[in-house]
Amino acid sequence: MSVIQINNLSFAYEGSYDYIFEDVSFQLDTDWKTGLIGRNGRGKTTLMHLMRGKYKYSGSILSNVLFEYFPCKIEDASVDTLAVVEQVCPEYELWQLLRELNRLEVDEGVLYRAFHTLSNGEQTKVLLATLFIKENHFLLIDEPTNHLDIEARRVLRKYLNSKTGFILASHDRLFLDACVDHILAINRMDIQVQKGTFTSWYDNKQRQNEYERTQNKKLKREIEHLSDAAARTAQWSDKIEKSKYGSGPVDRGYVGHQAAKMMKRSKAIQSRRQEMAEEKSKLLKNIELTDSLKLSPLKYHKDKLISFEDVSVYYGERCVCEHLQFDICRNDRIALNGKNGSGKSSILKLICEEDLSYKGAFHKGSQLKISYVAQHPSDLSGNLTDYARSYGIEESLFKAILRKLDFPRIQFEKDMCAFSDGQKKKVLLARSLCEQAHLYVWDEPLNYIDVFSRMQIEQLLLAFEPTILFVEHEEAFVLNIATKKIEL
Repeated sequence: MSVIQINNLSFAYEGSYDYIFEDVSFQLDTDWKTGLIGRNGRGKTTLMHLMRGKYKYSGSILSNVLFEYFPCKIEDASVDTLAVVEQVCPEYELWQLLRELNRLEVDEGVLYRAFHTLSNGEQTKVLLATLFIKENHFLLIDEPTNHLDIEARRVLRKYLNSKTGFILASHDRLFLDACVDHILAINRMDIQVQKGTFTSWYDNKQRQNEYERTQNKKLKREIEHLSDAAARTAQWSDKIEKSKYGSGPVDRGYVGHQAAKMMKRSKAIQSRRQEMAEEKSKLLKNIELTDSLKLSPLKYHKDKLISFEDVSVYYGERCVCEHLQFDICRNDRIALNGKNGSGKSSILKLICEEDLSYKGAFHKGSQLKISYVAQHPSDLSGNLTDYARSYGIEESLFKAILRKLDFPRIQFEKDMCAFSDGQKKKVLLARSLCEQAHLYVWDEPLNYIDVFSRMQIEQLLLAFEPTILFVEHEEAFVLNIATKKIEL
């Protein structure tokens, strides 16, 4: 057991005047299973890169362990997977690697296939198995669940729960609860370390937020009362002071003493008011802005929007899914579940009229308006203004939704290709929320999206009840949102 000590850490990217971290200090134990959370753009990945020495910074990061980052860079993915293992961990022992792969439910045959032919889940598991067999190394695991199906996530969280000594950045609530024992939260104004799971941390945060809101209201009322009292006392002091020079006999010494006494009381009230104002200024700084989102779904003229009757979908000659049998009706919120490669995205693309062949009876209502969110946002480029114009959506509404999703205003003028993956996904979601549609088709909408924005989107869907077909691997979201589930 040892300590990772971070002292007075400050960092800003070259050419930027905005600090990602400024004078930050905290410490972690290397035996902890630490969950790293924070909204998109707060610096979770940046912090990991600073710990492994990728960037120059001021302050100090002290530890006697070596840091390893996942996902690690693979120079040549066309070689056999075993060669990739050797690249990542030259001193590996085969028996150790096979032990880890067995725990991750990966067949050893993948080691003799080209790495690029492995699924996302297989690649993730092989790399994590390799990194965990490196001695005296502390893992920095950055969002390992992206694009993993629900079953793969269950296997991975069971595996991580059996380990000690890592930092895990993730937005999946159940995943974090299952495999961490501490939370490292990058808040709006500070960094907080707390023992427990994500749920216990979030419950504590809600209680703290409520306490601060109550205190803020109380201090606001008291400050107003003190301001009024100070003003009245000052007026009385002035009035008494002026009475010294009135007509008739006056004990000017006594009157002056009374005026000074009232002025002293006024200053004491002002001092107390200033103390309360300073106390009030420290509140509410870490409350996350989660304003309610709005949606304007269209009502379709028929109850049934789409039907599949014994449908099989093909990519060229290859059948990716077969014997589909389901309907999409008004106000359905349907989760399309299945392992990676089972054809979920293909079904969504067929509905959105991409060029896919199929057999069977696929019926789609006439004049049906669909809003589609793609799985991968990587091809975004250009500015937000032109993007909004190209989709015919109102720019001010589009940017207002982004702001509600905690999108930094400073990003509005940048090229979208410079956005983080989470920010790109928020662009796709905000555009979809601006579109009036009968049916919303979302393919893994929560990939890279921070947990607070996920909760905002949940509240939106429950409040406006749009008709939606979605693929999503976060179990908490599916449990909260889906009215139907279709298993492939």
